[in-house]
Amino acid sequence: MKTDTAIRARRLALRLPQRVVAHRAQVSETQLRKWERGLELPDRDSVNRIAHVLDLDPHFLIGAQLEYATKATPGEGYTTATAGNGAIVRRRLEPPARMRSVLDLFCGSGGLSYGFEQSGGFLTTCGIDLLPDRIQTFVANHKHANAIAGDIRRYSFRQLHDFSGDVAVVVGGPPCQGFSSIRPFRTLTEGDPRNSLGEHYVLAIRHLKPEWFVFENVVGLLTHERGARLHSLLDGLHRAGYTVDWRVINVASYGIPQYRERVVIVGNRLRIKFLWPNPTHRALYRSMAGTRGRLVQSTPLFDAPVPDAVTTMEAIGDLPAVAAGEEATSYVAGPRTRYQALMRAGAPQLSLHKATYHSPRMLQIIRHAGSNISALPRGMVTSGFTSCYSRLDPDRPSTTLTVNFVHPASNRCIHPYQHRALTPREGARIQGFPDRFQFRGTRSQIVKQIGNAVPPLLGQRIAEAIVRSEEVRELIG
Repeated sequence: MKTDTAIRARRLALRLPQRVVAHRAQVSETQLRKWERGLELPDRDSVNRIAHVLDLDPHFLIGAQLEYATKATPGEGYTTATAGNGAIVRRRLEPPARMRSVLDLFCGSGGLSYGFEQSGGFLTTCGIDLLPDRIQTFVANHKHANAIAGDIRRYSFRQLHDFSGDVAVVVGGPPCQGFSSIRPFRTLTEGDPRNSLGEHYVLAIRHLKPEWFVFENVVGLLTHERGARLHSLLDGLHRAGYTVDWRVINVASYGIPQYRERVVIVGNRLRIKFLWPNPTHRALYRSMAGTRGRLVQSTPLFDAPVPDAVTTMEAIGDLPAVAAGEEATSYVAGPRTRYQALMRAGAPQLSLHKATYHSPRMLQIIRHAGSNISALPRGMVTSGFTSCYSRLDPDRPSTTLTVNFVHPASNRCIHPYQHRALTPREGARIQGFPDRFQFRGTRSQIVKQIGNAVPPLLGQRIAEAIVRSEEVRELIG
């Protein structure tokens, strides 16, 4: 039995909105979403009603839904893709001995380690992620790396070392939903199935003993369990023998055209102070971290002058105009800004610049869209967050990109001027991925890869700061 007859796939094939199916089947949209995402199985009466709406045999539908639920894997808060079975992709080229090696845990598309490589002093030798399509993207852009598509907790640290070799740096951002335990890190042991992914990251650092590590995660980590999780994490890293420091960073401060805040923890076994990279751009925003002293931001009254943050149109304004459902495969004009030139360097042709098809009703909403949902005429939409159905500001960095940045009903992602949501290429630009970076997988999974990624430019700035910190230590003895 195939999984393409699960509720969501069948509904999309019939081009029926969720609200229509929910109304006809006499269920709530919230419950329908849970069933479509594989989080729950519908009861027998609901199956019968949904099967009638979707013109399917009820036994066939529940069988397909059950198979989908058992094979799919939760990610980004809902079921998105089938987990890997531990398949190993061997590196295409042996890494040169002179380069410092990087191991990328929970690598996703590999944006963080790709940024390290762009700094010129590092080379990625291994990456691991649960989802195979992420690994396909990772290996397409990391030719010197072995890659594993599977659950990191299924591998011993000896096996990880065999795949990566001795590494100078371990980077990674465990999924935030993994921070659920409050056990002291000193009690953790390898192979314990109770380990969260965050705990497993600490164990990997303890056993692999890289010179440096970089840990990236959402700002919500600061307040999770009233800060206990962050303090426990820092304690575990200190106990592993590392000098540790952390900051809240908005990537717009480093030349990335997006207001995206993250917690970044950096540590080393060299007992030296990490010199955080100075902001390269002036980004004015209200931090989700409040006024905490560990917030990295430019202070133009005291720092050397820096340019304003890169805006949305400074990032994507050179890309050809496309209507909803249309695609462009070649550039029609040269780059107009330094950022556009940086993104286009080395790209043989334009790719992924295909706009989402929007229904006539959605196009009507988009034509009336403004800076927030309140800009729409009264009654045009009946629900949604403030940021839904709204346009990006052309003269400011984008708001935080999500895994649904091609769907206006989910977040603020409508093009500043054109009547459509962002294309995957525009999303990649806003995340700081150069046009030459190759994404693999279905369009929907590529969008999720982009929305979940660590901007490579942030990785590059951190890598450069690591080198600078080591050089300063050498100078002062």
